[in-house]
Amino acid sequence: MFAAGAAPSLPYFDLLLQQLEAGDARFGETFGRHVHWGYWPDPLRADDTPADFVAAAERLCRLVCDAGVVVDGEAVLDAGCGFGGTVDSLNGRLSGVDLVGLNIDPRQLQRASSRVVPRLDNRIRWQPGDACAMPLSDRAFDVVLAVECIFHFPSREAFFRECARVLRPGGRLALGDFVPTPVLQALLRLLNRGQAKGVAAMAATYGPIDCSCGRQDYLRLARRHGFEPVSDHDITPGTLPTYALVEVHWWRISSQIAVPGKRRRQPAPSPG
Repeated sequence: MFAAGAAPSLPYFDLLLQQLEAGDARFGETFGRHVHWGYWPDPLRADDTPADFVAAAERLCRLVCDAGVVVDGEAVLDAGCGFGGTVDSLNGRLSGVDLVGLNIDPRQLQRASSRVVPRLDNRIRWQPGDACAMPLSDRAFDVVLAVECIFHFPSREAFFRECARVLRPGGRLALGDFVPTPVLQALLRLLNRGQAKGVAAMAATYGPIDCSCGRQDYLRLARRHGFEPVSDHDITPGTLPTYALVEVHWWRISSQIAVPGKRRRQPAPSPG
């Protein structure tokens, strides 16, 4: 893992930003707003196009926002805000909201601030900082959101503690994460303990991650920090089309990432 307060190495973000800065239209369309999985109510209708994925990524964002019951006039923190897609979504749908996007990577905040402009009477602030040691005031927010980013944080315990601190009484925390089944959770812990090649390859692509926090772990974390779990939804089937799209549209990024002990894969020729 990485130390609190220190920006993690995120190779896929390094290369994604390079592609976006180079003006790659396909990556700009697919990953320029949301950088997380998509959600399809009917996975069989997914068509593997960038436009379809963009709509699915927005649906997943809205699922988390809806779980947080975000309404007009509230103060909302989006932890691990990426390129500002969730803040932009709320900004386009609500009024009178104070929106803060928090991210440890200033490059992501720079892109977000250059593309997301407050609408109506909304207010937006982009805050550099660690989600496990937030540079934010106590009881400042009604809602904290974390859309598919918590697995990068050095400590879920610290994140929950910080959320409890910055939320007002009656505030809500809503997050989306890769939550393993008990069998997969045990396997992940064994792999992490043994420093398996697959774990090294994953870290070489995505940076330090921890996807071993199961449902019961989350319930214990929530209650330990004063949260009462209200809803818990497994949306796995609806996210599966993401994998096909990533395989088709992400190969130019993954092919440039060197995996320890493995030869770098040569990029395939562009179609046409």
